[in-house]
Amino acid sequence: MDFDPAPRLSVSDYVFGRLRDAIVGGAYPAGDPLPSERELAAGFAVNRHAIREALRRLQQLGLVRVSQGGATRVLDWRATAGLDLAMTLTTAEDVLPVETLARDVLEMRACIGADAARLAAERAGRPARDAILEAAEAYADAAPDLAAMAVADLALWRRIVEGSGNIAYLLAFNSLTAGTLAVGHVPAHRRTEELLNVTAHRRLAALISAGAAAEAEQAARGLLTAPLGSDTALIEKEQR
Repeated sequence: MDFDPAPRLSVSDYVFGRLRDAIVGGAYPAGDPLPSERELAAGFAVNRHAIREALRRLQQLGLVRVSQGGATRVLDWRATAGLDLAMTLTTAEDVLPVETLARDVLEMRACIGADAARLAAERAGRPARDAILEAAEAYADAAPDLAAMAVADLALWRRIVEGSGNIAYLLAFNSLTAGTLAVGHVPAHRRTEELLNVTAHRRLAALISAGAAAEAEQAARGLLTAPLGSDTALIEKEQR
């Protein structure tokens, strides 16, 4: 594969991005070796330090395995990479070569959110429950400004996830809400229904406050699956 010379700014970032895209795009299949550092440096017209830094970042993402004194082998990113890979792609305004990525992220978001609501209803202390109620009212007060409601909605869900007492969920929430990853490229009208449903948000907060775990889980799932709609095939078509 031929590479264009790297721009003078952010040389290592450029090399990293091009190699990352080549790997997830299938130009280098899993198990294949990458070109040597010398070959990559020549192809990108950069020094070997920039290549080593890029390879180090690729290894951290689970895209390659760097062997001391040996070849750098491409890994199967579907088996070894995590949400960090999606994060690097969203901040670069690129996308994984998965047509259903936005749908998949929304499904994960719904699962985590629903269970976090259940756990918050079971575990949260009175201060955390009050904070959830206050966040729900702040979200309602932001209506009908969709942009303001989106910010307040995020704050409400942070309170809910914090109230769940599950650190793994909190870390996943941080990843899912960074950049554009929370909604991917889902058409805006599919989130509008969710964001404008003030009644459902208030009811969810009240159920958590009352300790109604099963009902809170059901209410949260209903809210968070609204952007998915009933026709997932249509959603996938809209994403393309």
